[in-house]
Amino acid sequence: MAQIFHRYSNTLARVVIFGAVFLVAGVSWVAYMLDASTYATEVGVARVQPVPFSHRHHVSDDGIDCRYCHTTVETSAFAGIPPVSTCMNCHSQIWTDSPMLEPVRESFRTGRPLKWVRVHELPDYVYFNHSIHVSKGVGCVTCHGRVDQMPLTWQAEPLSMQWCLRCHRNPENYLRPREQVFNMGWQPSEEQRTLGRRLVREYHVRDSHALTNCSTCHF
Repeated sequence: MAQIFHRYSNTLARVVIFGAVFLVAGVSWVAYMLDASTYATEVGVARVQPVPFSHRHHVSDDGIDCRYCHTTVETSAFAGIPPVSTCMNCHSQIWTDSPMLEPVRESFRTGRPLKWVRVHELPDYVYFNHSIHVSKGVGCVTCHGRVDQMPLTWQAEPLSMQWCLRCHRNPENYLRPREQVFNMGWQPSEEQRTLGRRLVREYHVRDSHALTNCSTCHF
């Protein structure tokens, strides 16, 4: 009986299968790296806004507390975006003719809200509550970075599940006294883990098993 396949067919098949394994692994690695890259997460990318609001100017230069604008951060799941009436508390007196602030004045006159571009956005299947994190001693800077040094606002952290779990597995590495939550430049006066362990007990922070349970963040 004549030989149907060439004698090198088995070798060729092995090479193809061997190469396919590396190809699949390579594609998976590239996809993973792309998903974790700033191209996908947009970490460090300042969003174009209707008004180029500078946290650095308002927080560092003028000394405005986060809670003046983000009024519900201590009591609600959402930190809150300030209405233009909050802006006009100051800007009805200063920079009243600034062309840059005309969208603010127009919104105040017409009652039509400014359409800000969201910087920190989680998927719909993730539940995040600002108030519980504030009450447990998680500082603004932990998630948002040094917003007080940003001339335009960008996302400082990837906000990925793995990034969140880093804190939920070891909360003592990130906690601070509640009175320092809004202090962007705060540094612990003692070793962080020692302070954190004490605050875990004092603030009744749940253990890592509970904090990493799927139902904690996903309903």
